[in-house]
Amino acid sequence: MAHPADSSAPDFVPQAAEPVREHLATSTGLAEFLADAGTLTLAERQLIVDQAKLMLDQNYVHLPLKTAMHAVNPVQRLRVLRRRLERQTETTKPPEWMFHAEMSEIFHSVRDLHTNYLLPAPYARKVAYLPFLVERYEDERGEHFMVTHVAQGFSAPGFEPGIEITHWSGIPIAKAVDLNAARFAGSNTAARRSRGIQSLTVRPLVMHLPPFEEWVTVSYTDNSSTKRELRETWRIVENLPRFVTAQAPMGTALAEGLDLDMDEANRAKVMLFAPQVVARAKALEADEAAPEVRAGEISTSMPAVFRAQEVRTSSGTFGYIRIFTFLKRDVEGFVSEFIRLLGLMPDRGLILDVRDNGGGIIFNAEFILQTLTPRRITPEPSQFINTPLNLQICRKHQDELGAWMPSMEQAVETGTTFSSAVPITPEEGANAIGQQYFGPVVLITNARCYSATDIFAAGFQDHQIGPVLGTDENTGAGGANVWEHERLVGLLVDDPETPYVRLPKEAGMRVSIRRTLRVGANSGTPVEDLGITPEVLHRMTRRDLLEGNADLFERAGQILKSLTPHPVSITDATTADGSLQLKIKTTNIDRLDVYVDQRPRASVDLTDGQTDITIPNAATARSARVEGFAGSRLVASKTAQLN
Repeated sequence: MAHPADSSAPDFVPQAAEPVREHLATSTGLAEFLADAGTLTLAERQLIVDQAKLMLDQNYVHLPLKTAMHAVNPVQRLRVLRRRLERQTETTKPPEWMFHAEMSEIFHSVRDLHTNYLLPAPYARKVAYLPFLVERYEDERGEHFMVTHVAQGFSAPGFEPGIEITHWSGIPIAKAVDLNAARFAGSNTAARRSRGIQSLTVRPLVMHLPPFEEWVTVSYTDNSSTKRELRETWRIVENLPRFVTAQAPMGTALAEGLDLDMDEANRAKVMLFAPQVVARAKALEADEAAPEVRAGEISTSMPAVFRAQEVRTSSGTFGYIRIFTFLKRDVEGFVSEFIRLLGLMPDRGLILDVRDNGGGIIFNAEFILQTLTPRRITPEPSQFINTPLNLQICRKHQDELGAWMPSMEQAVETGTTFSSAVPITPEEGANAIGQQYFGPVVLITNARCYSATDIFAAGFQDHQIGPVLGTDENTGAGGANVWEHERLVGLLVDDPETPYVRLPKEAGMRVSIRRTLRVGANSGTPVEDLGITPEVLHRMTRRDLLEGNADLFERAGQILKSLTPHPVSITDATTADGSLQLKIKTTNIDRLDVYVDQRPRASVDLTDGQTDITIPNAATARSARVEGFAGSRLVASKTAQLN
């Protein structure tokens, strides 16, 4: 039954998948790990509290919102904690875990997964795990919690994907999830509960204290309806590093929107349950031959970022692209690979899946929107909170942040809370490529979509690209650009008046620095705490969890079947007698407007099929763009570079 709490590697490791076997062999028991944890001095604790108070008071853009919505006052709590520390000595200070617990609870109180206290060494980079994954589904009998993945090599009687968990350490599983959810900082009920489920078996220690229990007792009903129990020990292991660690340019580095907890958890789940992704990523990074992809999948140069394939449903065959993360420093490479995969998709419709995507680089999220729509993209505007320290940072870095500075300087007189709203993503870049896919698109979201993924889903909905199909009532509702304390230190590193001081022993903090607002029909609405509500809700089923999203894809296929594709292509462009002659192929389009070098030159009514258009006095034209309409609605846009 049990794996006793000891310091040896888990007994499933010798049978673990080869790409991660050596890594997992370094796992330790929880008791052994904690024996050497905790070396902060009293002065170091005081420094951490001082820097936290500075960031939340002077940098945190959501402080007024969170104070109002959740009736919290994190700055005052830090003042009280600082006063208590002043009364302590090195011999009377409480155990370090209690300090970390209080700091974490203060940051969690604002329910913002961008705004975090990051534990120092030895917690940083570590993850606590159990060798299986639990997910939730619903049917006519209510909600169920099922094991969906088991680490290769792990075995216990009747313990396999498909078994239903009934109790967790003696607590009914639904109540255990709710208790877990109350500890985490999700912006809405769906987000908190989703995190409560995930943290049953995977906990990145940079964000969360280690489990208090050294082992858990899992009560379950196996697939032959036999009731069983498993006692499994928590293990600690170094998390997988990020697959791409290259330094980003300043502008890109300042445009991060990432749920660190989700990013850490996803890498841990890859290590435990998708080792083939590790193998492919390592091979590609080393410029070696990569292992073959699974049958039906399309090979990609970014296996930790994308998965692409065709899916067959009763409504037809459609393209499918999963975006696991937007955290790719090479923005041009990210966009190029996405466009390449789009070109391999069937033109009847595309299922775009961003579930569990914790975000990344905001540029990546907003640059690819243009490839899916003929409409011009308006990037989401963002705002700083007006404080002297934020103004000091903007003055120091006017090349990247100067657009916000005039309104922040005016605020000294006007007393306005927020700066003017300016996009983080350059609008020119968000529209430089144009539409690349001409079939209908449906976007799949869930409550673990966060940050840059929230921004992507908001842009998708605000630009009316297609329906949003959610497996939860809302996304994670993280509407902000996030900066780490280390970033803030660096921004004012050569300023003699900087208030920032480096934190000890790899401790860290993150804060929402610029809040994002929606555009279009939702113009001015903040994303934070509100998130993106799907037009269509689909509750995950048992079949979804065990048979590769079968029912979810069926629902997406039904939606796509009801929508009309509007393909348009410029099949030939030649010049003769001073004129530009275009051959254009269209479907489901009844009018074309033609622009040459950005100037309107022709408008023609047409029927499906081949259309020839001659533009006089345009032999030296450099570009041609055609816009297709169905009735009065713009449905397609195609640009061709001519010279």
